[in-house]
Amino acid sequence: MASRFPILCICLSPFSLSMFCVSVCQLMQRSCRQVTLLAAPSRYWSSIPVAPPSLQPRLLLFLSQRFHDIETILSWSSWFKNRGLRQKNFFYGYTQQNYGDNIAAAYYILSLKGGFRFAGQSEWFRSDRRGKFNWDFMNHRDTSIEEVDVSNTLINYTGLENLVKQRGLCTLSVSGCAEVDDWFLSRLHIFQDTLEELDISNCPRISVGGLAALQKLRGLRRLDVSSLPRLQNPGLVAILLEEMLPHCHVTAIGYDHSLIYSHTQTDG
Repeated sequence: MASRFPILCICLSPFSLSMFCVSVCQLMQRSCRQVTLLAAPSRYWSSIPVAPPSLQPRLLLFLSQRFHDIETILSWSSWFKNRGLRQKNFFYGYTQQNYGDNIAAAYYILSLKGGFRFAGQSEWFRSDRRGKFNWDFMNHRDTSIEEVDVSNTLINYTGLENLVKQRGLCTLSVSGCAEVDDWFLSRLHIFQDTLEELDISNCPRISVGGLAALQKLRGLRRLDVSSLPRLQNPGLVAILLEEMLPHCHVTAIGYDHSLIYSHTQTDG
């Protein structure tokens, strides 16, 4: 009998074969429906009315039914975000080797949509909103950078490597930079002989520990620590900063008790 079954299937007409396939499909649908009913939560059998779930749980349920691993998707999203951050703070070693330290630092600043001024020059080079800039800075290969403004950019500890050879840097503004943290401040000691003005206001990742590293900047004359959300006692911190940097004007506004502290000591 088993040996005759294949011959029987071959002898079936196309219409009979299609009806056989339809019957098999209907049988599978009924089986799946029974499995779904058996797997349904017990609350569907309850007579107590239950409110339908909100949009967010339904959306998560929808995603979980269609994607086997939501964590994989989230990890890829985080990877792409960090990849963009790494690209922004890439070390321009090739540019430094072929065009010099000053041009490499200038190009890095402009790639962040920041601005800078060369020593002895009054003109500032800046990127526009689209990241376009004037390439005339290439004519100042032998001129160091004196002022840097990278406010509201993605500069971080790694990207600071592109500026370490600018030993004539006098002014640095990193206001509103989300990636500037205590590690970033700890590395500013390389500018301790030249840096006079520093603006680190509105940086959400700076804490008291990072501010303590500024004690090495003995040449600092102006320091802005306004609106640092991680400072719990900004008034006390400002007093400690002025004692730590006695020749520096410390600005600390934007807190619950907005205060501006200035303290200057002269010889004698």
